[in-house]
Amino acid sequence: MSQASKILSLQIELYVEESDERIDRFLADQLPDLSRSRLQKLIEQGHVQVNGQPCTSKKADVKAGDFIKLDLPDAQPLQLRPENIPLDVLYEDDSLIIVNKSAGLVVHPSAGHESGTLVNALLAHCETLPGINGIQRPGIVHRLDKDTTGAIAIAKTELALHHLQEQFRTKTARRDYLGIVYGSPKHDVGTIDQPIGRHLVDRQKQAVVPEAKGGRRAVTHWQVKERLGNYTVMKFELETGRTHQIRVHSAFMGHPIVGDPTYSAGRSLKVNLPGQMLHAWRLRLIHPVTGVLVEAIAPLPASFTKVLNLLRSRFLHNYAPY
Repeated sequence: MSQASKILSLQIELYVEESDERIDRFLADQLPDLSRSRLQKLIEQGHVQVNGQPCTSKKADVKAGDFIKLDLPDAQPLQLRPENIPLDVLYEDDSLIIVNKSAGLVVHPSAGHESGTLVNALLAHCETLPGINGIQRPGIVHRLDKDTTGAIAIAKTELALHHLQEQFRTKTARRDYLGIVYGSPKHDVGTIDQPIGRHLVDRQKQAVVPEAKGGRRAVTHWQVKERLGNYTVMKFELETGRTHQIRVHSAFMGHPIVGDPTYSAGRSLKVNLPGQMLHAWRLRLIHPVTGVLVEAIAPLPASFTKVLNLLRSRFLHNYAPY
């Protein structure tokens, strides 16, 4: 399936070159940054036209030669309230703050998570935070999944915001993760260079997807840190920043992250875990004002340490602290 497209302000135009599926599925394939549920609502609300005629049925079929217009309305601003949620601050000055995010903490408000997020906590901690692209995600430059712990940077000024965005775009900022995976990789180091996109069947998941079907290039470098029987502690370095990238790539190589509820289904450590054993251990970036390298290291959370100690006790492994 392919299409020619262009974006005009808030209007997206798609020319269907080949398709034999419903319009909501077609749009979800072509517009991976928009969830299928949101696209279905846009269809129902009359924001989609096919060949100049309104289309309000998500089940309508599209065929080769169809011309689709999608009007993307302005996002409705969320009512963001400061909330006195404790923050584990790793670094802070007038330009930026780096915090050690805990498991279960959502980064920014969204449907179903209107409060109790990192953004709500930051608004109470900082007097002002810049927004991004008109969407109320103040100062957020990158993100961590809800149950992934560790270092995350937030800009406190517009200058810092644009500077940090550029660093993540050009890969000047570096992110190292520690994870515990099932199994034992054959080699000690490696790189996974596989495109990631929305799963072609289960649209709630990400997967390795060919670029021709909407996947975007994703590169993860990995290194074995410790082998513990049929489990391995690994360090991951992101070259790109796709949604669920490490979790998807780990599962793709046959070694999913321990405790991952989405990508390690059917596997269990027989321990009650708060989420996947994936921790953003180290963040390195250039200070937007001074130009000095800033390195923040987030201590391992108690749950991660508990699992490590359990595995080490099982396999009587001699180890050195990281």
